[in-house]
Amino acid sequence: MQPRGVWKILLAVLLIAYTSALVYWMFLGFGRTVHTEGPFRYNLVPLRTVRLYFDLGNGVSFSKRLINLLGNVAVFAPFGLLLPLRVRRLQSFIRLALLAVPGILVLETLQMLLRVGSFDIDDLILNLLGVWTGYGVLLLIGRARISKR
Repeated sequence: MQPRGVWKILLAVLLIAYTSALVYWMFLGFGRTVHTEGPFRYNLVPLRTVRLYFDLGNGVSFSKRLINLLGNVAVFAPFGLLLPLRVRRLQSFIRLALLAVPGILVLETLQMLLRVGSFDIDDLILNLLGVWTGYGVLLLIGRARISKR
């Protein structure tokens, strides 16, 4: 098998493994429990939750703020690294967004419908920022490799 073919298979395996881990984290991990009482939980107002985490007087711990804000970004960064390496036509911020946004919307909606979390438009924004951050890192790595030549 050609080295390029092995690389593509490895990237596909990494994407499948990481996607599986992400689904586990979003639906089962971190002590998630099903909330069967009350209405569906959702936020459709952009930056409402983000602003809440920057309000230092609301009693939310620093660690919870950090986990929610940075965690929602960091957890999607590997997709920005791996997807463009695996699928060349995804080497664009716009094309990545056109793939990532519907996927994130499905995950957020399922979290709400299965009552293991909420649908939060801010999570979509932060997750997309994570994908773009990963892609930005990939671009920086590529530039660093070119400048070393």
